[in-house]
Amino acid sequence: MEADTWVKATRKSVDGPVNVAEDNGFAALGLSSRLVERLARDGITTPFPIQNATIPDALAGKDVLGRGQTGSGKTLAFGLPALSRLDNGQKASPRRPRALVMVPTRELAMQVSDALEPLVHVLGLRHKLVAGGLSYTTQINALNRGVDLLIATPGRLKDLVEREAVILDSIEICVLDEADHMADMGFMPEVTAILDQMPKGGQRMLFSATLDKGVDKLVEGYLTDPVTHSTDDAKASVTTMEHHVLLIDPMHKKTITAEVANRSGRTVVFVRTKLGADRVALQLREQGVFAAALHGGLNQGARNRVLGAFRDGSLPVLVATDVAARGIHVDDVSVVLQVDPPADHKDYLHRSGRTARAGDKGTVVTLALPHQRRTMERMAREAGIDAVPTKAVPGDERLAATGAVTPSGIPVPEDQVRRVLEGDKRGGRRPGGHGGPRGGGPRGGGPRGPRQGGGSRSYGSDRSGGPRGERSSYSR
Repeated sequence: MEADTWVKATRKSVDGPVNVAEDNGFAALGLSSRLVERLARDGITTPFPIQNATIPDALAGKDVLGRGQTGSGKTLAFGLPALSRLDNGQKASPRRPRALVMVPTRELAMQVSDALEPLVHVLGLRHKLVAGGLSYTTQINALNRGVDLLIATPGRLKDLVEREAVILDSIEICVLDEADHMADMGFMPEVTAILDQMPKGGQRMLFSATLDKGVDKLVEGYLTDPVTHSTDDAKASVTTMEHHVLLIDPMHKKTITAEVANRSGRTVVFVRTKLGADRVALQLREQGVFAAALHGGLNQGARNRVLGAFRDGSLPVLVATDVAARGIHVDDVSVVLQVDPPADHKDYLHRSGRTARAGDKGTVVTLALPHQRRTMERMAREAGIDAVPTKAVPGDERLAATGAVTPSGIPVPEDQVRRVLEGDKRGGRRPGGHGGPRGGGPRGGGPRGPRQGGGSRSYGSDRSGGPRGERSSYSR
């Protein structure tokens, strides 16, 4: 199992004693035997590049600036050394956590908490997730008992600080994960206010795909002589990812969208607006492709159920806005389809990062109208991808090269997606999974279940609305 996909849904522990091989990569990094054995129990023995680079410096207490996209193994890169340093015999006082991991969304906070939970327990430490939309009572009760590692979203943490339910004067280690997305979502005032309450001299680790929108000021103001480790720059670096830019006529957009979305594997379809997400999802269902929209206009329960259905494989196609898609951390996404081209090359890279994760193969298809050709040529150069805009029409060989498959044309019953949005009150297997008409495609009976990736629980960000338009519930 890969070291970036170790979550409850994928862990299959070995019973009985575990022999740690002499060539175990995590042991070579200087981690404690208990952590190395706990990882080996689940078959995790080889670190990712960002882990190999970051862990020795983080264990030494140095400040770290990590540059890496989702799927690069960041969670264990900061989690393992942080927990190792906390494992020093000290215990947290009530309301005073010893380490903090701050992330932009509930979804990501849940995945970080999920991945680190067995490591926390094997060391006899305590951790807690605090995020908006979850019970204040359980969070406050846990803080009162004492928490070694606190995993938090900025908005909820700010609320708890103002209530004096948490005091940050004992923070020894602070990690900011996906700092660029916190900046995108307008969280910089909360982040800096929280950092200002921590004692000077503590260890700081910051992970971000880019350093714009104020992230560079965070690095300058709060990290001391940081060691920089990078797995990529602002160019496409995933060699297992194919890129296609298709020039299409407006009259063919609906049909081509359905053909590309109907190929095998999970598909994320990107659109600009919430209304566009609803419209495209409906058009796909009308052509026989089971799809649902994910955006900030849905209530929290519906968002959780849609993302959960996408995770467990019963919903093969997710139509999302850029903000909403930031909460999608799911492996086995085989296609990213950009129905609306991204705003710039950085957005292109963020979108394409939904696929080809953890060494898997993936395809990115962008649909462009004739007047968008030059824009896409420039964006491809800036993103570092080798994709020449190519004319395509429904059913032709250029479209087939992307894996596109003509759908059945049999509309998906609306009650099928309604059960995903509202939940099946009768219980039992999630409806619409393996019988949903996606037609004509190689997955006739529905998509494969998730081989890797997060569990079906998912949460969004702890705030919405605001000056950036759809400042919704999901991260990168």
